[in-house]
Amino acid sequence: MKDLPALYAAGLADGRLTADPAQEAVLPEFERIRADLVRPVKRGLFRKPPEPPKGLYLWGGVGRGKSMLMDLFVSSLGDIPRRRVHFHVFMQEIHAALHKARKTQAEDALAPVAAAITQDLRLLAFDEMQITDITDAMIVGRLFQALFDGGVTVVTTSNRPPDDLYKDGLNRQLFLPFIDLIKSRMVVRELASPTDHRQNRLSGAQTYFTPANAEARAAIEAIWQDLAGGDGRALILTVNKRDVTLPQFRNGVARASFYDLCAKPLGPADYLAIADAVRVLILEDIPRLSRSNFNEARRFVTLIDALYEARVRLIASADAQPESLYVEGDGAFDFERTASRLREMQSADWSG
Repeated sequence: MKDLPALYAAGLADGRLTADPAQEAVLPEFERIRADLVRPVKRGLFRKPPEPPKGLYLWGGVGRGKSMLMDLFVSSLGDIPRRRVHFHVFMQEIHAALHKARKTQAEDALAPVAAAITQDLRLLAFDEMQITDITDAMIVGRLFQALFDGGVTVVTTSNRPPDDLYKDGLNRQLFLPFIDLIKSRMVVRELASPTDHRQNRLSGAQTYFTPANAEARAAIEAIWQDLAGGDGRALILTVNKRDVTLPQFRNGVARASFYDLCAKPLGPADYLAIADAVRVLILEDIPRLSRSNFNEARRFVTLIDALYEARVRLIASADAQPESLYVEGDGAFDFERTASRLREMQSADWSG
C-alpha cells in the first residue's frame, strides 16, 4: 500500500496532477492519519481500542485542490471502513434520521443516529463544510462530539477557517463551543496555494455551447467528469422550509437543466442558496426565451444575477448565443444586461 507522498508523486509523473508546493506541504497531515489508520490493531479480551488519530480541517480558496487531496487520501486507505460525503448531503441525512428517531419517542433522538453512524466506521471525510442553517448549527457540536467519542476520525475541507463558520449566524454564541471542539480534536491547516487549479483547467476552454445538441451534451459530460471527478448525487437545499433540488452534485460542482431550475416556482432566496452552495454550475438546455415562457425567463435572469454576484463559474448549453436568447416580448430590453453578464462569465479570467 503506497503512502500519500508516493501516490501524489505518481499523479505528477503520469500528468494527472500539477505540482503545487502548497499541496505537497499538507500531505504529511494526511499521511499521519493514513499511517495510523492502517496500522494493525492488537486485539485481546481486555485491550482497549486504540485512540483514533487526530483529524484534519483543511481550508483554503476554491480550486486549490482540497477535494483532490481528500480523494487521494481516501483512495489510499484500502479496506479501512470509511465514508467520503459532501457535508450538505450528510446533514440532510442527519435531519432525516432525527425525524425518524423522534417518531419512536426516543429520549435523545441524536444518540441512536450517532450510534448508527459510528458503528464499524473509522473515518468520515467531509467535503466543503459550510454551516449557514441554524438547525445545522444547533446540532453539529453534539453530533461531532458523538463521532469523536465513537472513535471516528474526521477529515474535512472548507472554504473558510473554523472561526468563520456560521459567521453572523443567529444565536452564534451557542455555536462557538463547536469551533473550540474542531480546534481541539482536529489539526487546522490552510491550503494557501496561489493557484486556482479549477480555474486553470477552464481557462481558455469553451464554457458556453450552442446549439444544445448531442455534440454539446458530449462536451459538457467531459467537463463534468473532469471537474466533478465521478458520478454525483442529488443535493437538496432547504430554503424557507422548502426543498430546492440540484439533480447532480459533487466536489462543489452542480449539474442541472434549465427546466430543473427555471421552470419550477423558485425565487431569489432559492437562487441565492444555490449560488452559496456551489462553485461551478453546469446548466443545460437553455431554450430561446420570449413572452411564451416569460416566467421562466424572469427566473433565469434572477438565477444569473445570483451566480454573477457570487462569482460562480457557469458552464451552459443553449439554443442561441446570449444576445439572441431573448429577442422579442416583454423583458427583451432588460435581458441585455443578462446577456452581457453571460458573456463576461465566459471570459478566461472569470473566477468561479
